[in-house]
Amino acid sequence: MQAAIPFPPIAPEIFSISVFGIEFALRWYALAYIVGIIIGWRLAAMAVKTPRLWPGGRAPMTPTQVEDLLTYIILGVILGGRLGFVLFYRPFYYLQNPVEILMLWEGGMSFHGGFLGVGVAIWLYCRAQKVPLAPACDLIAMATPPGLLLGRLANFINAELWGRPTDLPWGVIFPGQLAQACGQVAGACARHPSQLYEAALEGLILGAVLLWLAWRRRAFFRPWLATGVFFVGYGAARFLVEFVRQPDIQFVSDGNPLGLALHVGGYGLTQGQVLSLPMILVGALLVRAALRRPAQTA
Repeated sequence: MQAAIPFPPIAPEIFSISVFGIEFALRWYALAYIVGIIIGWRLAAMAVKTPRLWPGGRAPMTPTQVEDLLTYIILGVILGGRLGFVLFYRPFYYLQNPVEILMLWEGGMSFHGGFLGVGVAIWLYCRAQKVPLAPACDLIAMATPPGLLLGRLANFINAELWGRPTDLPWGVIFPGQLAQACGQVAGACARHPSQLYEAALEGLILGAVLLWLAWRRRAFFRPWLATGVFFVGYGAARFLVEFVRQPDIQFVSDGNPLGLALHVGGYGLTQGQVLSLPMILVGALLVRAALRRPAQTA
């Protein structure tokens, strides 16, 4: 029999209580969002309290402004993530069922949509508060990977966004009943734990690189460098993992079993890869521009 790892017995809900007949539950996914935002906030607050990280010893924001920006970012994540999922992945379905757009508890969030939402939120806040945009973006880029790490771990616990079938010894047999509830069929086979691949690449490795650049290599002295590294790092990680990630069900058909969304020069790309390519390109341009300019001193 093929070696495989059974799915661990972890329920998506941490606990649930009933109050006057109404069920309230705390899910790992919600906890991941909450803890990820708190860790990111503390990292950003710590950075603005460390003068040596900034040109001239002056951070672009105060700890109070970091807290205020957090409210904008939370709204950007929720609104952008949900609208991104609706527009990028299931536009025709939600066009026929517009009321379900508001049903966030049913799941369906897009990182790329949340990313755009956060970008708009940061721009609006910086414009309103006269905060320089580049260092604010660099600060948030450094603080984001812990949230990505926890979010991908929550995806694994929810048994969602799993990988393609594999015969590797670390393949995981995901519970089929959870998969079918999402409109997909898991099948009795081992699959790549692609959520854990992304947690390692987007959370641990990218986070370690950004912290090292900020705290050891004075990355904030070169505006847009940390932001560019984040764009390239996340885009490349997502692009690579898409090769072993189960395709989105709405792109799968009898003639397109790999769930490809675009064909370029004879090569097929998934929707995740299509959305990641602009991130990689923009990030590379930002890194190039940041390194070509002399480091700021004041």
